[in-house]
Amino acid sequence: MNCIVPSDRETLSSAGSKKNCTLSHEKRKELIVRNHADISIARQADLLGISRASIYYAPLPDPEEIRITRAIDELFTQYPFYGSRRMKGALADDYGIHIGRHQTRRLMRLMSLEAIYPREKPQTSISEPLHKKYPYLLRGLPIIHPNQVWGTDITYLRLEEGWAYLVAILDWYSRYVIAWEVSRTLESDFCIKALNRALQKESPEIFNSDQGTQFTSRDFTGILSAGKTKISMDGRGRCMDNIFTERLWRTVKYENVYLKSYRNIEEAKAGLSEYFQFYNHKRRHQSLNYQTPADVYLNQRSNPRQKPKHSGGQETLTIFSPQILSNLSTIAV
Repeated sequence: MNCIVPSDRETLSSAGSKKNCTLSHEKRKELIVRNHADISIARQADLLGISRASIYYAPLPDPEEIRITRAIDELFTQYPFYGSRRMKGALADDYGIHIGRHQTRRLMRLMSLEAIYPREKPQTSISEPLHKKYPYLLRGLPIIHPNQVWGTDITYLRLEEGWAYLVAILDWYSRYVIAWEVSRTLESDFCIKALNRALQKESPEIFNSDQGTQFTSRDFTGILSAGKTKISMDGRGRCMDNIFTERLWRTVKYENVYLKSYRNIEEAKAGLSEYFQFYNHKRRHQSLNYQTPADVYLNQRSNPRQKPKHSGGQETLTIFSPQILSNLSTIAV
């Protein structure tokens, strides 16, 4: 029985015996290529040493686990710098939930959550080592117009009947949400779908993401590489690299998800569709001088000489390094 990995030519190749394979069951499931031209899913499952049923099986969520993940979600939305140690203590103090650090860490990983704080060396252990990583291109870069930089991220989405995941693609200058998708799993398909929808409207000069497997997969980066878009990747959990999408998640959850308490993924999609329409076209942002994201994104895109003012008269955004940020008490974004 062999363990297989994608080769550089987008085919499946052997990589030693199953007992020598160090990939976890979940990682091996992620290697399945569902629409492979030559190898069926059943054969791929056999080569990977996993059952075909496990590829489609979705376990019913445990009610107690749902309760804990909801508490973690609320705490992390308010305190995105909390790691598993602080989260464990906050769960006990604020919610009366007493679980160990190991379980706290496991659930945070399940929810795709990692504390935000400065690191000299980005921690990329959660990323896929077989995928190409791209350099970070935004340090010290003034963000001066729409479609200069798009960013993307994934967040946990709590539901009455379990949970799902939300991905959004955001124009950094205007805060305009270009595209978004919801998925039951963390497979890359929904991220690719959101990217294709976004690129049907416009294309950015630079596309920034973290080094998660969804964004480093060849299917995802290949779409960007086929155009003129430069790919930028930051270290997971590094301070300020994704502040705009982190603020978006906080806004979406406090203004919509927590208030609506969606039962299932279908309700969430319908409700979020209404909310993002409101967010883009009706919600005025202080940092945009009380304009809406659509006012800034759509108007300047059609009138590039027009310079919309951000609050405090600031017209450009600059991405600072963590060392510079540590010396700043307030940051205008």
